[in-house]
Amino acid sequence: MSDVENVVAQPRTSERGAATRTSLLAAAREIFVSKGFAEAGVTDVVARAEASVGSLYHHFSGKADLYLTLFEEWQARQTQRTKQAARAARADGESDPMRVFLSAARAYLDGCLEEREVAALFLRGDGPPGFDVVMRDRLRMWAQRNAALFEDEPALVVVITGALAAAVSEVVRTGDRRLAEEVLAIIGQIRPTGSATASSSG
Repeated sequence: MSDVENVVAQPRTSERGAATRTSLLAAAREIFVSKGFAEAGVTDVVARAEASVGSLYHHFSGKADLYLTLFEEWQARQTQRTKQAARAARADGESDPMRVFLSAARAYLDGCLEEREVAALFLRGDGPPGFDVVMRDRLRMWAQRNAALFEDEPALVVVITGALAAAVSEVVRTGDRRLAEEVLAIIGQIRPTGSATASSSG
């Protein structure tokens, strides 16, 4: 094969590899959702994907890597949703940090409802060893991003982040969109104690 032919053929190989990777992830998602992480096996995934064990290990280091990749991809989609919602709120002239936060939170909850099976997969505690640490780190990062909205109000950030985390769990469990809206309405009424004091004394 000439160099030119090799260059032309290479993208096809890459496309085939990307397609295999995608089908393995889709299969892993189905198997993890239906069986749970602990009960799922690599052979279940490759059988569902109609791939080989060798191709799975070419793209992933194993079952835990599949799970963590699915998690990271879901988190990336959720981050994209929340960033777009916050940007749209600001573009519409919104300057109240709480309202910007609520726009982003609504987008996050909408994503959880839209991909409820996947969200539930990561919330039910049946992940690879150490996944609880990953979840704690992600919650910490989320709180830090919220802190950028609410400057000098760390207690408020703790309260609203904790409230929304609990809401996510319950909304995913029930699939209740009305509950999501009610929770957001309540969170929207939370204000730091300084603001409450100032309003009551004024």
